[in-house]
Amino acid sequence: MAVSGTKDAPARKNDPNKMAARVAFDPTVPSDKPQEYYDTIKQRFAEERDVRLKHRPEGLSQYTSELEGDLAKYEVDPYAEEQTEREPITDHVECLFIGGGFSALLTAARLRERGVESIRIVERGSDVGGTWYWNRYPGAACDVSAYDYLPLLDELGYVPNSFFAKGPEIYAHCQAIAKKYDLYDLAVFQTTVTATHWDEKEKIWRLETDRGDKLTARFVIVANGTLAKPKLSRIKGMETFEGHSFHSSRFDYDYCGGDLSNLKDKVVGVIGTGASAVQIIPRVGKAAKELYVFQRTPSAIDIRDDIPTDPDWAASLKPGWQVERLKRHVLNTKADPEKRREIEKLPREERIKRYENQNIEHQMRIHARVDSIVEDKATAEALKPWYMHRCKRPCYDDEYLPAFNRPNVHLVDTKGQGVTEINKRGVVFEGKEYPVDVLIYATGFEVQVTGIYNDIR
Repeated sequence: MAVSGTKDAPARKNDPNKMAARVAFDPTVPSDKPQEYYDTIKQRFAEERDVRLKHRPEGLSQYTSELEGDLAKYEVDPYAEEQTEREPITDHVECLFIGGGFSALLTAARLRERGVESIRIVERGSDVGGTWYWNRYPGAACDVSAYDYLPLLDELGYVPNSFFAKGPEIYAHCQAIAKKYDLYDLAVFQTTVTATHWDEKEKIWRLETDRGDKLTARFVIVANGTLAKPKLSRIKGMETFEGHSFHSSRFDYDYCGGDLSNLKDKVVGVIGTGASAVQIIPRVGKAAKELYVFQRTPSAIDIRDDIPTDPDWAASLKPGWQVERLKRHVLNTKADPEKRREIEKLPREERIKRYENQNIEHQMRIHARVDSIVEDKATAEALKPWYMHRCKRPCYDDEYLPAFNRPNVHLVDTKGQGVTEINKRGVVFEGKEYPVDVLIYATGFEVQVTGIYNDIR
């Protein structure tokens, strides 16, 4: 099995052109253990899946993204000082973008480079940035190479500070793009597009917003992102909780303190152990009096191994470096023709079996990493992922697992059930109450829904 992205820092420093944390399985390499070994683990995977299906037969309806009434507060923008008053807009543009994140910024910048001036960006938040505007929780960072992820680096003459850029740096880069290409003059903020209808007679799009705008455009680019709308688990009694609570994408620094120092005398609960929680928990664990982490399914936590950008390497970069880098990566991800022919010679069932077995080997390496870091054996067992690689988004973090060695950080493993009840004092699971001062819902987002907030037809 070939596993990349797990080398130590010096190896990556000597080769900053490496891509981040990728796992590649090679079916031409036969398994080195009896098939019974892999079949036993596959059976455990199936059992763990069945437990979750049993406890959540409602499927995706266990969540809600219709945050209205008592739940409306979880979608309020905590970063906007006040809503900017303005008159409704009634203009026509060639290109209108719904959303102000990287997709809109990059495309609008390229249009500006080609002389297109008739552009409008309509953004629900109070600034550009998209997911990096909203997700400002402590520890927020990208988990792919920043040299690839951040667009227009060459055009802005900028090199990220580290292999995995932190959230504030990425947000600032979004702002820098908007300033360089004069996109702020073309944007309206604190505005949600509510209707996008095609006028067949006039051959234009007609759009309406929650600010009374009546806009028309020749082209509409829906750029609201794939993880744009927070969702919450439907948990019995959650509306009765009398403490403070918020969603991870609306992190309340007024309550927690900018450096989280306000949590020093607080008992905190985090519901969820996905990608956001994995970054939040180590930081909150250091700041809070006590932290309870409520887990349904553990994430697979691999090595992050972040390093600062080598200044000599950054100084050596020539114009066009980012495009050339991306081209190399595209070529490197294409299967070698000889290797492909070798793979295709294998019978289909044997090929699938080898892929699965190597996948299991990878997950068992993740298990071994948990054992090597987490001191309490019961906690370590609960933090092990029992599913195939990428059945749940893999995470890369070097502080998450050590956080559970802190005496003030407590894992409440719900054994695949999830939190089933919240009362006015805190979380209840299997009859035991966990009183908390504040609940952080790290429960994710609606995924890849184009018409968020918007009636498109």
